[in-house]
Amino acid sequence: MTISRREFVKTLGWSGATTLTSGRIVSARGHESLGELWAGAAVNSSVIQLDSNENPNGPGPRVLDAIRGAFPVVPRYPYDEAAALTSTLTRLHAVPSGSVVLGCGSGEILRMTLQAFTSATRHLVTPAPTYETPARYAATFGVPLQAVDVNGTLALDLPAMLARARGAGVVYMCNPNNPTGGILPASVVSAFVERLAIESPQTVVLVDEAYYEYVDDPAYKTSIPLTLRYKNVIVSRTFSKVFGMAGLRCGYGVGHPDSVAKMTPFRLATSVNQLALAAATNALGDREFVERERTLNREARAYTRRVFEQLGYIVAPSEANFLFVDLRQDARFFREGCQRSGVLVGRAFPPLSTYARISMGTMDEMQRASAVFTRVLRGAAPAPRG
Repeated sequence: MTISRREFVKTLGWSGATTLTSGRIVSARGHESLGELWAGAAVNSSVIQLDSNENPNGPGPRVLDAIRGAFPVVPRYPYDEAAALTSTLTRLHAVPSGSVVLGCGSGEILRMTLQAFTSATRHLVTPAPTYETPARYAATFGVPLQAVDVNGTLALDLPAMLARARGAGVVYMCNPNNPTGGILPASVVSAFVERLAIESPQTVVLVDEAYYEYVDDPAYKTSIPLTLRYKNVIVSRTFSKVFGMAGLRCGYGVGHPDSVAKMTPFRLATSVNQLALAAATNALGDREFVERERTLNREARAYTRRVFEQLGYIVAPSEANFLFVDLRQDARFFREGCQRSGVLVGRAFPPLSTYARISMGTMDEMQRASAVFTRVLRGAAPAPRG
């Protein structure tokens, strides 16, 4: 039986799952929204949340049916189901046994990689700006951090990162990069890995492919094949983005079996739950759903880009489900102005303080949000350059 997403929620009685704060319904997506709640600001259910790079449509009916079908096994620990998903991913990516490790979202893969390969004497190299979780783990674990600013075109400055990588434990690259949205071509990543293997063979390259499914650029390819040639490459993936499963927390890493073996001692034994395993297993085979979500994202992104460009602002090229817009002044005014009008956009991304990151919602959400963007920006100073 196929059920709609709305019917699924109604069946489970999740209408009461949101929290009541000061008599108002609160809903939060991602740590940006949670930050608002922790600060004491209740977020009304009518707020348009464009701040956490989630898929606003959620998973498809096939995945929801799989979740419902998994209820009978909820009382059991998910050992067999985790092994089955691991085997499916191993076949899907055509890698040897022992090359895949599951995680509670890709965040656990990032943590495991840092715990396995960095230390107080083996630093972490990251771009700036990029997804901050690896840097936060480094701070927690007492690992030195060397951040390398993106270049003038917002691309990762790989020559500078290579120079900082000698003796490092891990070099982190998000591809496509969050928040800039740009990609590194496969040939560039391969050349970097090859050079690093010569100059600092003990350094691991952690390639975060959270937004892999959204990319259209033919120069872009997954780095998973590199794990067959180099022991120092780990690729992380997640079901949180195009598959619409951010709340279910399921991700995985792919690497050489020797490297994965060094990571697994840091993995929680049952970190992925039964419902997430069922959802992920069925999501992998739903290519029709993925293509539909790619199309919807592409259309919303193109529409939103036109809005900002017609207002005279420059929007960075993006191959992901968000845009990075240069407002040519501190972007705080924009974030705060949008929030006052019921639209949440991305947090600050130093050192690029003049940029705002806008996640893609549904087309209806982007149309309503764009009216807010226009009103906030037209009241701003200085006026944008054409």
